[in-house]
Amino acid sequence: MPKMKTRRAAAKRFEVSGTGKLVRHKAYKSHILTKKTTKRKRNLRKATVIDQTNNRQMKRCMPYA
Repeated sequence: MPKMKTRRAAAKRFEVSGTGKLVRHKAYKSHILTKKTTKRKRNLRKATVIDQTNNRQMKRCMPYA
């Protein structure tokens, strides 16, 4: 059986936490930041766990994660 390939796009966007959950960074933090409040920008810095509905597909995209 040949090795399975990792989807590079998914590998660049998600990482696995210590407990095995997939973690992603939040969107809307790249430009047009002047109109966004400091509180909103601060909350966008934090990483968050991906939704359970996408978990199975993303685990398949990254078989060795």
